[in-house]
Amino acid sequence: MSLKILLVDQHPERSAILQQALGDASYDIVAKITADAALAEEVKAFKPDVIIIDMEAPGRDTLEQMREIGRDQPKPIILFSNNRDKDYIRQAVQAGVSAYVVDGLDQARIIPIVEVALARFREFEALRKELDETRNQLADRKIIDRAKGILMTQHGISEDKAYSVLRKAAMDRNQKVSDIARTLVTITEMSP
Repeated sequence: MSLKILLVDQHPERSAILQQALGDASYDIVAKITADAALAEEVKAFKPDVIIIDMEAPGRDTLEQMREIGRDQPKPIILFSNNRDKDYIRQAVQAGVSAYVVDGLDQARIIPIVEVALARFREFEALRKELDETRNQLADRKIIDRAKGILMTQHGISEDKAYSVLRKAAMDRNQKVSDIARTLVTITEMSP
């Protein structure tokens, strides 16, 4: 399956170099847009696998749109720029840029850059998913502990027995223990 590329470009002559290298690698350029286009909307419409931006220094609006893409529809973003300002590079990376490339557009370097950006993006997304799962597990553990505490206080039972009660209720209702615990805590907090 060919990678779908959204190309954002300011320079038609440089764009030709990108298009040639991407075409030679059998990548599919699904759209070529200008720097002033609504990037987030174009990403939503064309659903590219990778976004390649070739411009001197994307402005605040473009950086904000990259942040929006990273939040709502994460994609690897490769930025070819001549801007060497460290603060700007930091802002671009914080906005979701997977690869920031300075000093020209050598056709032989384009595909390796795309491959590295894809690999880094996938690695980052896996770490983000793992972090989200860990946060959810911690939140579930906290709510289960609160529910056990409620059962222990109200019924004078041990922690093990309280967990058994929660687990049985979850099995009887075909739900997760954390969902049963959340319901119990919510009901208890609503009681006068």
